[in-house]
Amino acid sequence: MSSRAFPKVAVLMGGPSAEREVSLSSGRECAAALRDQGYEVIEVDAGPDLVTRLQDAAPDAVFNALHGRWGEDGCVQGVLEWLRLPYTHSGVLASALAMDKERSKDVYRAVGLPVVESLLAPKSQVMAGHVMTPPYVVKPNNEGSSVGVYLVQEAANGPPQLSDDMPGTVMVEAFAPGRELTATVMGDRALTVTDILTDGWYDYDAKYKPGGSRHVVPAEIPQDIFDACLDYALRAHAALGCRGVSRTDFRWDESKGLAGLVLLETNTQPGMTPTSLSPEQGECVGISFGEMCAWMVEDASCNR
Repeated sequence: MSSRAFPKVAVLMGGPSAEREVSLSSGRECAAALRDQGYEVIEVDAGPDLVTRLQDAAPDAVFNALHGRWGEDGCVQGVLEWLRLPYTHSGVLASALAMDKERSKDVYRAVGLPVVESLLAPKSQVMAGHVMTPPYVVKPNNEGSSVGVYLVQEAANGPPQLSDDMPGTVMVEAFAPGRELTATVMGDRALTVTDILTDGWYDYDAKYKPGGSRHVVPAEIPQDIFDACLDYALRAHAALGCRGVSRTDFRWDESKGLAGLVLLETNTQPGMTPTSLSPEQGECVGISFGEMCAWMVEDASCNR
């Protein structure tokens, strides 16, 4: 008999979003780690029969390893609330808020956190002419993992020609030059800062393909920038109402010092494989991947 508060855990993975493959990878790794930690684990590829499968499985808690829309935008969280099942990560409101990039920026601004200029515009308007002086970025307002991101350079002669699968309304955001930094929050603790090095744009391939990026952890940056990243990540986590583990991403323009540090977004369900950014930061401060997964399950007790 397990001594855990929640001995039987259902790990949700896969699902219908554009980040399905990333979620399957996260889910399998988390399931294996939780078994090693002494949990009975049921792996669930989340689909239309999710409610029935969870009712049949009757888990003590749910580890939500879904990524992207439906899985981390408050939708499945609402289902789990309705089923009265404790679950990992943030609740309905924080999940929906963090997934909506423009509204989460409004929250950051309200608590004095630095962000770049941005706006929402119809896709047709963005394709018809520059709605912001280049360089700027165009992306969906509610996707993650750099899905559907366009960088419009200063030398661009015309506006971007967006793909058919981009939504009708998109976010246009001033491009923030500099280094890509990220900090994980676990409960009420900011773990450390990672400097993400790539040969170009930190896009989907750079995030997930082997050799796409290199991580320096802890980041070799000035102490005031390091401390600011930790502080900003904690404040963003609190302002959005996050629970469990979140990860906040930054850009830092070295030429401007602290004034060059801006928040990009907060991910309420960061990638969870042993080599993903948040588990890598956990290892850096002495928290193994299995320990992090187990902590997240036991932390789910606050959702009951």
